[in-house]
Amino acid sequence: MSAYSNIMVAIDLTEEAPQVLEKAKAMSQAHGAALTLVHVVEPVGYAYGGDIPMDLTELQDQLDQAAREQLAKYGDQYGVSKENQIVTVGRPESEIHRLAEERSTDLVIVGSHGRKGFQLLLGSTANGVLHGTVCDVLAVRIKDRG
Repeated sequence: MSAYSNIMVAIDLTEEAPQVLEKAKAMSQAHGAALTLVHVVEPVGYAYGGDIPMDLTELQDQLDQAAREQLAKYGDQYGVSKENQIVTVGRPESEIHRLAEERSTDLVIVGSHGRKGFQLLLGSTANGVLHGTVCDVLAVRIKDRG
């Protein structure tokens, strides 16, 4: 029996995502595990502290749709079925924790820039996922292209 049967990879849809996806695909193949792609869209109101006196629903819907389209491209490229492509809205750490439990995930893979000092103290998504997920977490080091 393999160590992992249900792997979730949480990506941020930047140009660095393929680095994380390559590692996740290799891990899922090595373990014969199902692979789920997740992207969490943060609520637009978070960026403004929730103090904007206007309806941001349309903007939020546009961000959500763009994320779904990009995640679908990655899903096609890495052979992940539509039912294992999830875009959700919320705080990334909280949503990843929730989805990992709901989907009986035994490994969560995230990208990490390896920040130190104050950047780490301020918190990163990878750090937040690590401290609160009930399963193993693999942080893939993002390599600078330059």
